[in-house]
Amino acid sequence: MNSELINKYFSNLSDTQRSQFEALDALYHEWNEKINVISRKDIDNLNLHHILHSLGIAKMIHFRPGTRVLDFGTGGGFPGIPLAILFPDCTFKLIDGTGKKIRVAQEVISAIGLKNCEAVHLRGEDEKDRYDFIVSRAVMPLPDLVKIVRKNVSHDSHNALPNGILCLKGGDLDNETAPFHRIVQIQPLTQWFKEEWFKEKHCIYLPL
Repeated sequence: MNSELINKYFSNLSDTQRSQFEALDALYHEWNEKINVISRKDIDNLNLHHILHSLGIAKMIHFRPGTRVLDFGTGGGFPGIPLAILFPDCTFKLIDGTGKKIRVAQEVISAIGLKNCEAVHLRGEDEKDRYDFIVSRAVMPLPDLVKIVRKNVSHDSHNALPNGILCLKGGDLDNETAPFHRIVQIQPLTQWFKEEWFKEKHCIYLPL
């Protein structure tokens, strides 16, 4: 079952990618016993609730080789690690203000031999580099996120979508997307993933 769910929606994975996705389940179970980064009741749904959910961003955009991505508030490595596995020709920097969570992400990256990804203990306000895209999973309301990461979005676009923010969120998004209603795109994940859990889950794209 481990990677069947991933293979169902991403069928042209390399052997390396398959084995990396396959390894995540045991690694996160092991690390979650030591450092609680995923709720105890949720860890058994890792593939559906965390890995496949993270890959919702990959249904919204196929990052071109050389794309630079910042995962803001990554926690234990989501959505950054699954995306880094899927896009080995892109570079990912994962940041979080909680050191013990970043340690889990670092250990997982090392264990699966992910070369295009680094996890750093850093607050978003202190990140200085520029990236093509900022990705996140329900870290904070969109207007607050924009205030912090606007400085980090590069002006040179190389992808089908102009540079900006891609974030995964659930529920009613009207209030937080209202300030950007002319340019924001909200895509329901149910158009790509058929599992019941994805109802009312969305991928938001905001060009910046």
